[in-house]
Amino acid sequence: MITHFEKKEEKTMKRMYGLIIILLVFLGVAFVKEQPTSSQQINKTPTVGILQLMSHPALDAIHKGIVAGLKDGGYTEGKNLKIDFQNAENDQSNLKTMSTKFENEDTDISIGIATPAAQALANTITNRPVILGDVTDPKGAGLVQNNKRPGGHITGVSDRAPLKQQLGLIKQLMPKLKTLGIIYTSSDDSAVAQYKQFVQMCQKEHIQYKAYSITNSNDLNQVAQKAAGSVDAIYVPTDNTIAGAMSTLSAAADQQGIPVFPAVDTMVKNGGLATYSVDQYQTGVAIGKMTAKILKGKANPATTPIQFVDTGKLIINEKQAKKLGINIPANLIQEAKTKGELIK
Repeated sequence: MITHFEKKEEKTMKRMYGLIIILLVFLGVAFVKEQPTSSQQINKTPTVGILQLMSHPALDAIHKGIVAGLKDGGYTEGKNLKIDFQNAENDQSNLKTMSTKFENEDTDISIGIATPAAQALANTITNRPVILGDVTDPKGAGLVQNNKRPGGHITGVSDRAPLKQQLGLIKQLMPKLKTLGIIYTSSDDSAVAQYKQFVQMCQKEHIQYKAYSITNSNDLNQVAQKAAGSVDAIYVPTDNTIAGAMSTLSAAADQQGIPVFPAVDTMVKNGGLATYSVDQYQTGVAIGKMTAKILKGKANPATTPIQFVDTGKLIINEKQAKKLGINIPANLIQEAKTKGELIK
């Protein structure tokens, strides 16, 4: 027989159980509200940080190409993507500050346009993807373990110039060439790497050369004048500092009536004579598409090979050729018209 006390105790226990159940339900609802659902995580707008060394036509073209490549890959700024663009204006302290900004703001992926920008990002960001934008030799610059299998959180696209094509073009347009001047920036790892490779090629082809280096754009006018008075033509590797001051170099060369053969297409437009160049805009597009794949989880930087372009398109500045009295063979004119670019 159940006593009155037992009945009372039973009611009390039921009340407690009921309160416990209500409390658990409440806590469960609160927990669910605090946790983002998978759809919320998927719909989170990713942020891509773009760090550009400085402003000049080649790097600006890469930047535009990156935005276009991201769009081709399904990401449009303002729609499903945020882009944080930072321009260091060729200031090393800015590169560090801006890289730290990307790190502190948990930028999903960071892109460095030009070797110094890529190096700054690589030295600052260690736990999220970093994409190299137009770094000539990523392994040589110490940015990846291996160009074919980077092995870490860094990969990208190289702007390695088609040096054999470029030297062959110089020989074809300058059959009486005696001495070739090579000007490069000593603090630019990519420029130094290309300079060394180009020198080896000149030695194999028994072409005499004189090397001239600068530390910054302030040195260029004096060095350019010295070189222009001592050589028959000037070659410039992929060099951001000289690209940003190409008008200074072309003016010094014009005074002596000698041509400048730069490695980059935009430098031909700014006073160079001709080159076989990697298309800077299309390189940017490749960077953007690679970034999009990584954002979608379809690619992993550790196993994504550095992308190289093996051949270049012919760019000829016909106006500059006429100014210097240099005859451009008809077959090269036709090639530039159909497969490259002819500047009139």
